[in-house]
Amino acid sequence: MLVEVKVPMLSESVAEATLVSWHKKQGEKVNRGENLIDVETDKIVLELPAPSTGVLTKIIKGDSATVTSGEVIATIDTEAAESTQTTQTPKNDQTAAPAKKSDETTKAENTDETIPMLMPAARKLAEENDLKAVETNNIKGTGRDGRVTKEDVQAYVAGKDTTNATQNEPLASPVETPVMGERRDRKVAMSRLRMRIAERLVQSQSTAAILTTFNEVNMQAVIELRARYRKEFEKEYGVKLGFTSFFIKAVIAALKKYPIINASVEGNDVIYHDYYDIGIAVGSPRGLVVPIIRDADRLSLAEIEMKIADFAKRAQDGKLTIEELTGGTFSITNGGVFGSMLSTPIINPPQSAILGIHATKDRPVAENGQVVIRPMNYLALSYDHRIIDGREAVLSLVAMKEALEYPASPLLEA
Repeated sequence: MLVEVKVPMLSESVAEATLVSWHKKQGEKVNRGENLIDVETDKIVLELPAPSTGVLTKIIKGDSATVTSGEVIATIDTEAAESTQTTQTPKNDQTAAPAKKSDETTKAENTDETIPMLMPAARKLAEENDLKAVETNNIKGTGRDGRVTKEDVQAYVAGKDTTNATQNEPLASPVETPVMGERRDRKVAMSRLRMRIAERLVQSQSTAAILTTFNEVNMQAVIELRARYRKEFEKEYGVKLGFTSFFIKAVIAALKKYPIINASVEGNDVIYHDYYDIGIAVGSPRGLVVPIIRDADRLSLAEIEMKIADFAKRAQDGKLTIEELTGGTFSITNGGVFGSMLSTPIINPPQSAILGIHATKDRPVAENGQVVIRPMNYLALSYDHRIIDGREAVLSLVAMKEALEYPASPLLEA
């Protein structure tokens, strides 16, 4: 019996997706639930499991093909026997005819296949650098269940290049100039996520009247509170007490005081949101993603920390769902984890404001007529001046500053 392999139903906000890389070839046996191919949307990468056990008799849509919800991309024969002759995966919607190959050729070809434990971005980078299975098997994966991430491949390639240079090339003189023949350009198509990010950022810049206001916050109280309760907090809740949860609590306090910061524009109307869905920007192998903490005002510091840890883990593994990346009334981005001192974050539409957090550094400040050293953090609030006036923007940032400089005990919010 022939079983159709269809693209899973995508979110209403996702019109189409891209097939990243087939893990099986025509004529190969597949098991029910085995991942056949990775499907990339502008938000996440989905694994498409085999609907039945059988033989992959036909691949209709090849690598890099654009597909839509419910589209048939392959067929599985549940009664056919596995073929000993496999074919190359078709490209650009063209189905390749079965090619006759010797057992030795097939065996060698299978040896060169990319292993399934590579994340989609890692697999793509490995292919660009002509890494075979024998090499990718040597890459230590730092992702979930030992999966190889893009960063793992980058580190391997960098180490390989260094080793090759040391073994095969003479040391260059400090005054030598680079050989012009070694200059090259590489053209790589944008991922759907990167294209979506580009589209939304340009939309934000062209439709909103974005201004940014700044302030500084003394993080001494938060640092001392965290140090005092860190061990007890982790023992009580099984999760580490970080800094982001304090920023989220401070943001919610300000949004409740100044609801316009939590609003959005819809045509000629202002939509006030009486709930607080806070987006937290986190890095992933595919780029920056912003999962949403729903009803953050109803969560304790411990519950927020659990959410953040879960999001960070699943972002690395490519396991965030479309629903978790959709919506949000306000966003927080933390460039401080990369060492940023100051930046002007761009609003994530249709939201009207975003808070930028930066690196906390010991700096000289004046207190009671004395110059003292304090751990200071510069905060940046970008806002849409179409509906938010400077007064509300400045006062809301001051409210965040005050909430951080006078925080409550994390154990009182259980």
